[in-house]
Amino acid sequence: MPVRRRTHDPVLVSAHRCGAGQDRELENTRPALDRALALAVDFVEFDVQRCADDTFVLYHDDEVDVGGRRTPLADLTVARVEQLVGPLLRYEEVLAALAGTRRAHIDLKLTSPSTAYTDPAGTHEVRAARRAVEVLGAENIIVTTLEDASVRAVRDWADGEGLDLLVGLSLGRSVKGLPVVRQLRTRWSELRPHLRLSGSRANLVVAKHTLARLGVAAYARRRGLPLLVWTVDTERSLRYWMRPGRAWLVTSNRPEVALRVRERSAARMAP
Repeated sequence: MPVRRRTHDPVLVSAHRCGAGQDRELENTRPALDRALALAVDFVEFDVQRCADDTFVLYHDDEVDVGGRRTPLADLTVARVEQLVGPLLRYEEVLAALAGTRRAHIDLKLTSPSTAYTDPAGTHEVRAARRAVEVLGAENIIVTTLEDASVRAVRDWADGEGLDLLVGLSLGRSVKGLPVVRQLRTRWSELRPHLRLSGSRANLVVAKHTLARLGVAAYARRRGLPLLVWTVDTERSLRYWMRPGRAWLVTSNRPEVALRVRERSAARMAP
């Protein structure tokens, strides 16, 4: 695979949520995207949701408040969501902005009806991936998601099309509010990810930095799989993960710091 890198190759950097940094108001917005494009990042990461009118937009949460009730974005038109939360960056706009400039880290927050997964090509996830491939090329995108079925759908579709597309199952999802037994099962499945990764056919290991240190990084190295670590923000953690060989790609809310750490690391290793 083209991402199988030598241990001395620099770790790549991805700007989290379009490069919004610590400003939650800017995440997945055009100003954040413009900020990321001004940096020498390798990837720009962004969250993709689908609205009821079948439009893909950049937004992290899958629900918004409507009259005091949490309502899925998938049940609302783009116009209605924008009435509630303000302007949304369209998926097509960000793909166009990245074309020929940066690679895209597409974090799918959407899912399809359970019956749709019998035909991967008909899922919302594949439709989003297909469009990104059309605009950017498979070599310039990675697709990640928390859902095993979504990973498998995109992988099966990509294989059917003969595409060398990296698709990752994200490990480290929030378990807040879940019953204790389910919390424990979820974390165990992430610390021992073989069954989930093989079942979903993920060819990219994606892990929260804490889980990565607890064995997921070692798992990826043993299997010869590229490792994406998220979200690494402190300079101390960046010094650890930006060391060549520790990861393939690091996602950060402080990409400018990650780039500076990478530059220093390269300088130290120079003959």
